[in-house]
Amino acid sequence: MFEAFDVPRNLVPSDPRLACGPSLIPTKNVQRLLEAAPTLLGTSHRKPGVKNLVGEIQEGLADYFNLPEGYEVVLGNGGATFLFDALALGAVEKRSAHFVCGEFSAKWFKSHSLVPWIESVEILAENGQGLTPEPVPGADLICSTLNETSTGVMVDSYEKLKGGRALVAVDATSGGGQIPCDVSAIDFFFFSPQKVFASEGGLFLALMSPRAIEHCLRLALDKKRYIPQIMNLKTAIENSRKCQTFTTPSLSTLFLLNETVKTLGNLGFSQVAQDSQKKADLIYGWAQDRDYLSPYVKEVKYRSLSVATIDLDDRYDVDALLARLRELKVVYDIDSYRKLKRNQFRIPLFPSIAFDDLEKLTKIIDLAIELCA
Repeated sequence: MFEAFDVPRNLVPSDPRLACGPSLIPTKNVQRLLEAAPTLLGTSHRKPGVKNLVGEIQEGLADYFNLPEGYEVVLGNGGATFLFDALALGAVEKRSAHFVCGEFSAKWFKSHSLVPWIESVEILAENGQGLTPEPVPGADLICSTLNETSTGVMVDSYEKLKGGRALVAVDATSGGGQIPCDVSAIDFFFFSPQKVFASEGGLFLALMSPRAIEHCLRLALDKKRYIPQIMNLKTAIENSRKCQTFTTPSLSTLFLLNETVKTLGNLGFSQVAQDSQKKADLIYGWAQDRDYLSPYVKEVKYRSLSVATIDLDDRYDVDALLARLRELKVVYDIDSYRKLKRNQFRIPLFPSIAFDDLEKLTKIIDLAIELCA
């Protein structure tokens, strides 16, 4: 269908990497990593060079998120998915409640449901539909995914959970840092840096409230509770207070993360959020103005500000178009999430993605459809 399609030179994006994860890592940051390599890569993470880097990341994130008094930035290896199990073992006493609206929140629920001594409750929204977390009777940990990378659904508010008895844990991997969110309503706000923060995977960062820290340290002392040392949140907290990780981290990941933290910090969260809204308005407005496109998420308040999912009329084959764009080395990896199996574009709105490139993308797709109509 699109075998002969070509992209005019004036519509070629400045960078073809438009995937929803890992996100585009700015080339300038890779160049800075190369310049820093002789004094960083291959050095000990127990020495001042790396510890100072970690400390700078922690301080930068605390400032960027305007963390409330007593919150700490805890980090470690394994990524956000690693924390699903770590939280089950080290933060849940008896019952966790999970607000599920896509693949990753479902994966989190499954990880807790496999632990024999935990009762896990699922509050489910169908794919493409959103939900607003609220208190769940008897739950001591409430779990929610801020932004579903799989479906393009985001949580609109956590205010109903504020001041409740249960601790609140939020997986913010593909939205934390650009989707407005009241962190003071959350006890474990965690993410991996390969999305909004334009770094690589394998690392988790958790913004933890004083209540969460006290809770995890107390549970870690329970002799009847077995927690592997590598998954013990007490271990992560104590190492983070020394600007370290328990096991050897990827130094390139830390460096690239810090470059983005500095960039976003200079802009400020408010400006980053405004830029995200501008990109979202562009993509969703474009989809609503075309008879062959439609936003997958129907309710506006649940439409993601970091990952836009746009359905294409079944008359046109998304896979064929994206294969052609990849062949031309013009646009990479805006496919629908594989398990959804929809004729759909999944378009990132991350800070590292240029607004002009998103505009060009919309014009490329329009041109392709018009030529094939």
